[in-house]
Amino acid sequence: MTVKIDGLSSLQKKLARMPLNVKQRIREAMEAAADDIVNLAKSLAPSDSGKLRDSIGWTYGEAPKGSIKIANVKTKTGELTITIYAGNSEAFYARWVEFGTSSHAAGGKFTGSTIPSIPAQPFFYVSFRALRRSAKSRINRSINKAAKEVASGR
Repeated sequence: MTVKIDGLSSLQKKLARMPLNVKQRIREAMEAAADDIVNLAKSLAPSDSGKLRDSIGWTYGEAPKGSIKIANVKTKTGELTITIYAGNSEAFYARWVEFGTSSHAAGGKFTGSTIPSIPAQPFFYVSFRALRRSAKSRINRSINKAAKEVASGR
């Protein structure tokens, strides 16, 4: 008994194209979601000098030294790794603003003095939590759209 599948070569060509198409769609969705999260975090960040607000961003790969990261999102091959971060060498205090500080006794030059607590002013993780579901949905929609494009032959 012999079975012949009509259009098998066409299907194989479509499936071969799918990874590149899907990767591009995922990249675009990740970038758009990262932009949304960064814009919200910047709008919520206190801006006395503007350094903290200006230090918030995203990049492929690792964040700048001294910054706090929400998370690294990676594919199995590590090709698509995007990092959303706040803080840098000028705005090293991002984590203190985000989480606050407790009062403590100073050491060194100011031994004996008490440093008062600073209340938390969350701007970073709240942005991620607020937009996490929409980011995931955007990426899933991009995967589905890419798969439909490949299937239709575009």
